Amino acid sequence: MTYITSKQRKTTSRRAVAPIIATLLLVAIAVVGGSIIFVFSQGFFSAAQVSGAPNIESLKFTGYDATDGALLKLHDGGVTTVATGASGNGLITGERVAIYVQNQGVNKVTLGEIRFAGGVYSYTPGATSTLAAYAPAGTGATYGILTKSPGTIITTTSPEIQPGQQATIILELAENVKTGRDAQFKLSTSNGAVFVGTVIAGQQSG
Repeated sequence: MTYITSKQRKTTSRRAVAPIIATLLLVAIAVVGGSIIFVFSQGFFSAAQVSGAPNIESLKFTGYDATDGALLKLHDGGVTTVATGASGNGLITGERVAIYVQNQGVNKVTLGEIRFAGGVYSYTPGATSTLAAYAPAGTGATYGILTKSPGTIITTTSPEIQPGQQATIILELAENVKTGRDAQFKLSTSNGAVFVGTVIAGQQSG
């Protein structure tokens, strides 16, 4: 009986070594494997990728003028006498509304497609720097960008708003918009960012 007990103790003591060795082996394999993966993965992160500046776009809607009048108020408080259509007949196709925006980012923002009240609008640069030569009234579905009163419109091929710059987007309506309607204004940039606001037809804000 004494011999069996002694043998059992030896067997138990001998088996207790295996889990310790197994644990040490697993730790060693994990360390070596992690080191190998780290060395190979360094090639995927070049200095150019790490040092590239993030392009974060930030546009803020600061107001609008969607009143049915002869004068449009601009973002800086000035007014433009550009033809907006007859007063008192509602916002109809070819008339104009003004949307105020500000680039709050550190990079310039290039505008893309604009959607307003179900219509899709494309950019039309001014033939000259004045809004009067922007586009003939009644063409519809176009927009231009004013930078300051009384109507300095950008003439560049791309509709760009510089960092910190405030501007007024002039829309020529592509369809009738009922007075009092909440119309969604959706602006997409060339980088795929989307900014959404709401305009109440017949009212002015900002």
